[in-house]
Amino acid sequence: MRKTALAFGFLLAAPLAAHADPYKWCAVYGGFGNTRESCYYMTIAQCQASVSGLGGWCKPSPWYDGKPVRTPEDGYAAQPRKKKRVSRQ
Repeated sequence: MRKTALAFGFLLAAPLAAHADPYKWCAVYGGFGNTRESCYYMTIAQCQASVSGLGGWCKPSPWYDGKPVRTPEDGYAAQPRKKKRVSRQ
């Protein structure tokens, strides 16, 4: 039972480590020890527009690693073609 639970835990954690976070900015709302963060902004302008009038600020996301992220809209990466084997008879 423990091995099954451990294997299941690894399966859940593996996809999280495989995908880079494309969101560079976090909006921070609230204050006085009761702050909330929303780290779903690709540009500083998006973040600033979100906190405008709400009394918040923007900060760099601690999860952003700067690596490019492929999305389904980008399509598939080009794969090199395999050479066909010619059978000699």
